[in-house]
Amino acid sequence: MTPTAKPITSWRPFWAKRFGPAPFLPMSRREMDALGWDSCDIVIVTGDAYVDHPSFGMAVIGRVLEAQGFRVGIIAQPDWQSAEPFKALGKPNLFFGVAAGNMDSMINRYTADRKIRSDDAYTPGGAADKRPDRATLVYTQRCKEAWPSVPVVIGGIEASLRRIAHYDYWQDKVRRSILVDSKADLLLYGNAERAIVEVAHRLAARQPVDSLTDIRGTAFMVRGPRPGWFELDSTDVDMPGRVDEHINPYLTTAEAAASKGQACAKEEGAPPPVADVVVAMPVSRKAGAVKMPPRERLVIRLPAYEQVKSDAVLYAHANRVLHLETNPGNARALVQCHGTDTTARDVWINPPPIPLTTPEMDHVFGLPYARSPHPAYADESGGHDGPTKIPAWEMIRFSVNIMRGCFGGCTFCSITEHEGRIIQSRSEDSVIREIEDMRDKVKGFTGVVSDLGGPTANMWRIGCKSREIEAACRKPSCVYPGICQNLNTDHGPLVKLYRRARSLRGVKKVLIGSGLRYDLAVQSPEYVKELVQHHVGGYLKIAPEHTEAGPLSKMMKPGIGNYERFKKMFEQYSAEAGKKQYLIPYFIAAHPGTSDEDMMNLALWLKKNGFKADQVQTFYPSPMATATAMYHSGLNPLKGISRQTEGPTARAERVDIVRGEKRRRLHKAFLRWHDPNNWPLLREALKAMGRADLIGNGRHHLIPSFQPATDGGYVSARRKNSTEAGARTSTVTRGRVLTQHTGLPPRETGAAPAPAKGGPPRRKRR
Repeated sequence: MTPTAKPITSWRPFWAKRFGPAPFLPMSRREMDALGWDSCDIVIVTGDAYVDHPSFGMAVIGRVLEAQGFRVGIIAQPDWQSAEPFKALGKPNLFFGVAAGNMDSMINRYTADRKIRSDDAYTPGGAADKRPDRATLVYTQRCKEAWPSVPVVIGGIEASLRRIAHYDYWQDKVRRSILVDSKADLLLYGNAERAIVEVAHRLAARQPVDSLTDIRGTAFMVRGPRPGWFELDSTDVDMPGRVDEHINPYLTTAEAAASKGQACAKEEGAPPPVADVVVAMPVSRKAGAVKMPPRERLVIRLPAYEQVKSDAVLYAHANRVLHLETNPGNARALVQCHGTDTTARDVWINPPPIPLTTPEMDHVFGLPYARSPHPAYADESGGHDGPTKIPAWEMIRFSVNIMRGCFGGCTFCSITEHEGRIIQSRSEDSVIREIEDMRDKVKGFTGVVSDLGGPTANMWRIGCKSREIEAACRKPSCVYPGICQNLNTDHGPLVKLYRRARSLRGVKKVLIGSGLRYDLAVQSPEYVKELVQHHVGGYLKIAPEHTEAGPLSKMMKPGIGNYERFKKMFEQYSAEAGKKQYLIPYFIAAHPGTSDEDMMNLALWLKKNGFKADQVQTFYPSPMATATAMYHSGLNPLKGISRQTEGPTARAERVDIVRGEKRRRLHKAFLRWHDPNNWPLLREALKAMGRADLIGNGRHHLIPSFQPATDGGYVSARRKNSTEAGARTSTVTRGRVLTQHTGLPPRETGAAPAPAKGGPPRRKRR
């Protein structure tokens, strides 16, 4: 049976709704006074600049709570050196809401090589020093210092990806759940509108925060077992092989000693334990077998933090089980112990939230957003450009988000872990209304809609043909290794939306800048034709990520044949329209499962097809991703986890992990095979691989045998003409990839190229 949820629009509004919506959610006491507020019910602390637009998390949550009648204030990018900035709006009546921002704060501040970035797209002027490392932890601690009695609720991408014990790439170790380290009262994961509305109303009804243990999409700390729940050890769900015997956490000291044939004088004469604390699993009277209890009363116990931090096999096992329990239709609660003896507490994670319906999505995106940065960011230097530019805002200023979620399941991507794999779509009318509002109200609109999309460009209104099958499915992807026969792949509604959008008065062009799932697109030639002939601005960015089967199988990405099929259709429809247009493919270096030979073959493919990538991505292990579990453990969770990895009975697959600066640089160098600065490293590697035949001055060679003279790192014009004649250079705009609610890292930039003209704005990739 598919779970249902109370509509977010059905709650009785809080009494403060009489104040009405604010032009901008206040960031100062002066603004509160102008609104007639004596206090805020909820204060949101965020690591991003406040932009009142539905692509920014703090604006969405703030406006959703405002629509429920609550007075919401914003503290954006506060100085975290003391608690004073966290008192700027006074004491919140209900709670603090804390988020690091639209991106994970560590990915936002550091490159894949662990170097500090020089800019921050979510900060005015792109300044790189306006948020701390692990911002959620720091902000929560300061909120607790400012007002110790006020509950703190954490959320956003950073909290979502750290809700259990997780591998931390920057410290190269497994860290505890962010709930334990932050000491927050409640964690909300995923797109949290449904959960935050219920939390706010129940706290307003004077329910204590520690009683909010039954809300989906939340995590909290508990001590000891919870009455009425049936506990299942995760090793019974997905056996990781032989492990040390687990100590039953419910036994008293005496019982534990007795189980080992020993006695404990300390416990002699002690009263027996309370009988109704632990609930035994029910047993069938006829067969004598254990019967599975109701799913809604079953919790799966993951290996404890103390186990997974020192046992990579158990870590990979816990990660695999967590990903198996992500479908809202069949997911069970999870619990993981942190600490030992008297300090032991459990992180309890309720099942994922029920996705928003189309009317609920329309409600969220139809709220009175100002669609601009807060006036506090006005240019203090008196510049004529108005507000100080916020790069992320400039990127999405004229774009429209039409959906959420992704059923692709790419192992390196955070979208599925955060937004879920069930697509949540807005109605066509809602999307059209937003385009009209943007046309009529947003300053600087020239008639070009920069994007209609979301996490992907072409999953709007696509999903499982059967709600019953969808609710029961536990597959990590609907399109890998092939497209599921139960998946509706009809792009007809999306084609209709495109046509209606570009026919609007005052709209000259509607571009598609989001990542395109091309293996899905080729199922609908009509869609590809519509896209190519009307919605490509010269360049279309897609992400095959690799050409070789080994790394693609670890990414859960389609084979390069799908790319070739799409490329053929792209070129055909471009020619029919009389347009010269180009595909810009993205690739990942150093992904788990990638050998040096794989990267060499990719480089040969790039040269054969005339691609010279100026912007490349080195694998970035984000918390909780399946590929990160591969990176840490050396095992493939997609194939099952076991300690036995060799022999005919092996149940686990070892993965080639690209570690160390030199090998990661080599893989990145293969992607930029045309850069003379990389040729010495590539020559050395090719000789070691026994492929010196690829070094020479012919067209069939990968790199030349000589090192040309350079001027400031660039090949001289004479040498460049002689060694690169006839090769086509596909240059893409320099900059960063905008990620909305995903936590995806931006593409890393190589040598600075000349900016391309006419291409679509940089957005998320798939």
